[in-house]
Amino acid sequence: MERKSIYLCMLAFLLSCSDSVKVSRTLDEMPVIIPDYNGVVVPPNIAPLNFALNNQSAASRAVFSFEGQQFEVKGEKGGFVIPPSKWKKMLESAAGKSIQVTIQMKQDNEWVAYSPFVIRIAPEKVDSYLVYRLIDPGYELWNKMGIYQRDLESYTQTPIIENKMSGNNCVNCHSFCMQNPDKMLFHMRETFPGTIFVDGDKIEKLNTKTKETISSLVYPSWHPSGKYVAFSVNVTKQAFHLNDKNRVEVYDEASDVVVYDVEKHEIVTASNIFSKDAFETFPTFSPDGKTLYFCTAEARPMPQEYSEVKYNLCSVSFDPATRAFGTQVDTLYNAKNGGMSASFPRVSPDGRYLLYTLSSYGNFSIWHKDADLYMADLQAGTSRPLVEVNSDDVESYHSWSSNSRWFVFSSRRMDGLYTRPYIAYVGENGKVGKPFLLPQKDVSFYQAFMKSFNIPEFVTGKVKVRGRALAIKAKEDKETKVRFVE
Repeated sequence: MERKSIYLCMLAFLLSCSDSVKVSRTLDEMPVIIPDYNGVVVPPNIAPLNFALNNQSAASRAVFSFEGQQFEVKGEKGGFVIPPSKWKKMLESAAGKSIQVTIQMKQDNEWVAYSPFVIRIAPEKVDSYLVYRLIDPGYELWNKMGIYQRDLESYTQTPIIENKMSGNNCVNCHSFCMQNPDKMLFHMRETFPGTIFVDGDKIEKLNTKTKETISSLVYPSWHPSGKYVAFSVNVTKQAFHLNDKNRVEVYDEASDVVVYDVEKHEIVTASNIFSKDAFETFPTFSPDGKTLYFCTAEARPMPQEYSEVKYNLCSVSFDPATRAFGTQVDTLYNAKNGGMSASFPRVSPDGRYLLYTLSSYGNFSIWHKDADLYMADLQAGTSRPLVEVNSDDVESYHSWSSNSRWFVFSSRRMDGLYTRPYIAYVGENGKVGKPFLLPQKDVSFYQAFMKSFNIPEFVTGKVKVRGRALAIKAKEDKETKVRFVE
């Protein structure tokens, strides 16, 4: 029995050492990895950042180390799938610091090592779930689409609603009240049209078209109280370029901003956000609920002058008690002076920063290759381009985490065709870290996946409402009609 124990111990020791290699030299160059996680800043509760070496099939390994802790991952066809338990343990230890990654590779008959790179670990966590729509990058037609939620601490993705449950219709514009997974809304278009509101176990279907508004309710933003939702109403059209880097042109022929009273099923507005002389769109409430931000441009003949339409970023006060709007409109970004056009304003939950997108013209910047993210410091009254996250391709839609330390944004930087979600860290001083692509278990996921991630939104937990319940409500229940209040 004693001999058997000694033999097993020796065997275990030999096996544990059998994978060790002797590195002959270190290269004076960094490895090219896909996705590019070199120097990114990540939260301590993110799933492993699996990656692959670019065009590399030789034997390889990755060594992860932090202050005496170390583990190795053997490369499989140039790809590294990181053990979740070891990754989680190291990230928890390294919160607020950095881990080092060294790639070793076999060349001819020797092992060489690339210069190590680091992954910074922020001290603050990110919200545990991300919600997005997956859709073909088409234009007027669609087939399969759905709204999904992804557990950011693992790779688990589950559907909230898939359109196969509701007549293959369009499901879009999902929105949450202060990142609350139990309080949300989304629209259904074409088959079984309406707006679905979810408040815990309560599900309500609305008909939001009134004779006073030009369309049903479109782009939403919840009031922090949950009692109101600001919406735009839009008459939107599409056009296509034959010879232009921007393939698709989406524009409004008319648009206004309104506020919906959730409890009274009423729509209210004011002349300074509801005018035939201006295109008003993309409303968003401040975290204290007392200010409504929106984009507005002088109304022009469309589509003849589509490239001349440039949106200002403005704000107006709102009184939640009386539903009254202020008479003064303040301009945060003046398109005439800046020369660009603003879209997608979003305020951090702590009220400090406002993210927005600028592009050459128009408001539907997700197809404009010059679209970049900008950040305004609302305390200091300054604004700057986010050079830390912008690329040579589209950066467009974005949203904040509940602790104001993270934001997610859509980018087409990988191939110019599909939008992918990137997550970036904002430090206390407003400095933004290098963003990272949403990690996937399969290192070749993004090279093979042929759908766009649309409207990424952080939520603090899992959305519990089931798709079947939403589909039944959409198909079988009589919708509640909202009314416009002068």
